[in-house]
Amino acid sequence: MQSVKGYRLMDAFLSDSQFSKIRDLIYDASGIHFTSSNRTILESRLKERLRKSGIPTIDEYTKVIMSDEGEMKTLLDTVTTNLTRFFRNTAHFQTFERHVIPELVAYKKGRGETHLKLWSAGCSTGEEPYSLAMVLKDLLPPGFTFDITASDLSLKSLMTAKEGFYADNRMNGVPEKYLNRYFERKPGGYQVVEDIKKLIKFDYHNLKLDSGLRGLDIVFCRNVIIYFDETAQTNVIRKFYNAMNNHSYLFIGHSESLFGMDTKFEFFKTEWAIVYRKFIK
Repeated sequence: MQSVKGYRLMDAFLSDSQFSKIRDLIYDASGIHFTSSNRTILESRLKERLRKSGIPTIDEYTKVIMSDEGEMKTLLDTVTTNLTRFFRNTAHFQTFERHVIPELVAYKKGRGETHLKLWSAGCSTGEEPYSLAMVLKDLLPPGFTFDITASDLSLKSLMTAKEGFYADNRMNGVPEKYLNRYFERKPGGYQVVEDIKKLIKFDYHNLKLDSGLRGLDIVFCRNVIIYFDETAQTNVIRKFYNAMNNHSYLFIGHSESLFGMDTKFEFFKTEWAIVYRKFIK
C-alpha cells in the first residue's frame, strides 16, 4: 500500500505517527494492542468517535484522551469488540458441568465449605455470567451457594448485562429447561428473572489493574487476552493466579493458550476441553 508523507492513500485518516501515538495511549491505558494488521479497525472506530464527539481533528482528539479519563474510557468502549452468546463453546460448558463443578463440590465438602466464588472477566453483555449462574443454580447440591462477579471494559455492554433483557435473536443456544425456568417472556425478547440476576455483581474493570478479588474458585476470561500482547497477557494471567484459591480453575478462549507463557497454572485436559488449574496442596 503506497503512502505519501506518512499518510496511506486508502483513506488518509491516520498518519503513521498518529497511529503509533494513539495505539500506545490505548495500550498504556488497557493493555489492548493494535498492530498494522488490525489498524483499519482502530481507524474506523476513531472515525466514529470523532463524528460523535464533534472533535474535528485526530490531533485534537489525541490531546483530549491524554487529559480526559472519561473520554479515554469511552474510546476503549468503542474499540473493544463485544461478541458473545449464551452457553458459548459447548465443550467448555460440558467441562464446567461434568468435571469442574463435581470436583470442586467434592473438594469443598472435604474442607467443610459450601460456597463457590466465580469471576466472569470480560463478560461483555452478560450472556456468559448468566449462563454460569443458571448451570450452578441447577447443578449445585442443596446447601451450596455461589456468587459471580462479572466485569468488562465496556460501560455500554455492562448496562445491557445489568438490564438482563435479550431480544429473541440473542436466545440461540439456551436450553429449553433454562429458558422456561430462568427467563420471563417479554415483547420482543426475554428477561432474566431476579433470582438469577441477584447472584451476579456487574462491575467496570480494566484487566490491566488488580481487581481486588481474592479467593476465586473459577475464572472465565475467554477471547479477551487475544487482544493483548505477550507482556500484557502475562501480567493479566499472573493477576488471575494471585486472585484464585489454591484449588481452582481458569477457562480461556479456545483460540487462546498459556503455552510458552511464564505462569504457574497447570495445563489440564478433560474429556471435553482444555482448562487450566491452580492446585497447591
